[in-house]
Amino acid sequence: MCRSEISALREYLGPEMRGRSISDAQQSVSLTDILGETCLGGRLHELVGRSVLLAVEDQLISAIEMTEVDGVAWRMLLCPPGLNSAEVQSLIEDADIDVVVTDQPARWMDAGVYLVVAARLPEPALTKEKTTRATEWLMLTSGTSGLPKIVRHTLDGLAGAITAEGPARHPNATWATFYDIRRYGGLQIFLRAVIGGGSMVLSDAGESVADHIARLRARGVTHISGTPSHWRKVLMSGAAANFSPRYVRLSGEIADQAVLDGLARTFPHASIGHAYASTEAGVGFAVDDGREGFPADLIGPSRDGVEMKVVDGSLRIRSPRAARAYIGAEAPQLTDADGFVDTGDMVELRGERYHFVGRRGGIINIGGLKVHPEEIEAVINRHPSVRAALVKGRKSPITGAIVVAEVVLATPASDEAALKAEILAACRRDLAPHKSPTSIRFVPALAMTAGGKLERAGA
Repeated sequence: MCRSEISALREYLGPEMRGRSISDAQQSVSLTDILGETCLGGRLHELVGRSVLLAVEDQLISAIEMTEVDGVAWRMLLCPPGLNSAEVQSLIEDADIDVVVTDQPARWMDAGVYLVVAARLPEPALTKEKTTRATEWLMLTSGTSGLPKIVRHTLDGLAGAITAEGPARHPNATWATFYDIRRYGGLQIFLRAVIGGGSMVLSDAGESVADHIARLRARGVTHISGTPSHWRKVLMSGAAANFSPRYVRLSGEIADQAVLDGLARTFPHASIGHAYASTEAGVGFAVDDGREGFPADLIGPSRDGVEMKVVDGSLRIRSPRAARAYIGAEAPQLTDADGFVDTGDMVELRGERYHFVGRRGGIINIGGLKVHPEEIEAVINRHPSVRAALVKGRKSPITGAIVVAEVVLATPASDEAALKAEILAACRRDLAPHKSPTSIRFVPALAMTAGGKLERAGA
């Protein structure tokens, strides 16, 4: 399928769709039904050329709605759950929203915006409305703190990496992801299922890890993605013992060697890899050799329309898959004068391979020396007794800050003091003195954002 054929998802229904489905914890719906049904009945015409916020709690209904509204609205903003009233009101103003499509009208009565109520029971679509131009897809960034930004994508850009691969690369796949499909990572998997003709199993925010993995196993999931933090939770739960996917991918955070090796041991017959993608830059590249970082020869001339460079240690990407702009009255410029997105992800060349060392905005200043917490976490995570670590800066009257770490253990320690000493010794051996934590605290769990990343607010 070429890009011109996906100007509206509902218009594309290849024969490979037959027998494919999207399912959640309650029900399964065929892809042919998703692309041929409506939850808006006779009200779809009210969205023609409008700026629409899709605020539907149910992911399966959201899947129907985004395929229904694409090609009809001027723009649609995908709203993941969990936003508070102030955040939502800010998004409405920044995106010039004039219609909210929702299955919870009571929540939106005071928003001052026209409401269209989505039915929970879809029915066959009888009419096909059209806007005069391709719908803009608006998404929220999924950072670790602060109000998310709104970015503007086209469907062609969102699907660019998928159509470049071609559906034949993953025949008969049943996809799953720990992400919500209203977020960039989850939407990528949904589009892979729709465009490539596979099936998909949706996540459920209220489901335990064990129940979720059991459902994925029962549905025959073969291809699955999530953040390293998602995967560490799975490894720690022990629920993956009888789960055998063929394709395991990590994205959204730095994939250190410890988590890659852990997944390789747990899924010995799977292809284990990690992808670089962000809501702003789109899908950049994938690494399938089981090693952290990426080969240095990916930097330079364009590959499949994607070009990368490193400026002052920061990875920059120019790509037709990138977002077109930030949205809002005070929105910053998305790209530089040459069309590159500054990702803010810092990399370091070690031999013939670049390694991610952290986010530019997350640096801890220790007496004028810069410390990336992710670099220290990677060292701590290598210890066999550690499942996950979070490094923070704590205020110090002498150096401005000191490094401290919270650590989740794979199993309870018989001697916590001795284990802390082992971990600190490893840090002192592998890190510069100012990077070694001054203290370690064992905790039962680490907080995660709604996007599946470690929560670094206040770190």
